[in-house]
Amino acid sequence: MAEKPQSVRVLYCPVCSLPAEYCEFGPDFEKCKPWLIENAPELYPDLLKDSNDKEADKVSEQLKSVGISSSGGDGTTTAAPSGGTSTSKQEVKRLPGGKIKKKEKQEVVIEKIVRNKRKCVTVVKGLDLFGVKLSDASKKLGKKFATGASVVKGPTEKEQIDVQGDIAYDIVEFITETWPDVPETAIFFIEDGRKVAAA
Repeated sequence: MAEKPQSVRVLYCPVCSLPAEYCEFGPDFEKCKPWLIENAPELYPDLLKDSNDKEADKVSEQLKSVGISSSGGDGTTTAAPSGGTSTSKQEVKRLPGGKIKKKEKQEVVIEKIVRNKRKCVTVVKGLDLFGVKLSDASKKLGKKFATGASVVKGPTEKEQIDVQGDIAYDIVEFITETWPDVPETAIFFIEDGRKVAAA
């Protein structure tokens, strides 16, 4: 008599609802990893190794933050002096690759962009660095010069004010009068690809 075939029990991931073997091909593999490490470690041994490495790193970071510097042979630990200056508070923001993030210069850059041969748009960048709310500034510029003005994201993902028309040289006086925190020495024009001081 032939043996009756046994049914196979398939383990499904509750996160992505795929079988555990196919989680790596699903849309949320990063979200599946904790569940896979706990419930199906034999399927992904690399994940288990990576998680152990991460836990070891996390523990060493916690020990460093507590201030344990070294351990003696007799089991005693020596703590780092807490009265000295802390290097973690003085650390400068570092970007990937070890580069130091520079603080942005407080300056307003005004640029005239010509489109369709006759139409001009004046772009004002950097007013927000002086504590000026850009939405209020665009309304004031629109009323003063009787044009359309709007706050848009520029090519560098920073917000800037676009004002219709060529008002580049009239705008300097208006900015210094309306917002006294913005000195005239901090206002620059972009002319022929070069930055020129307004003052």
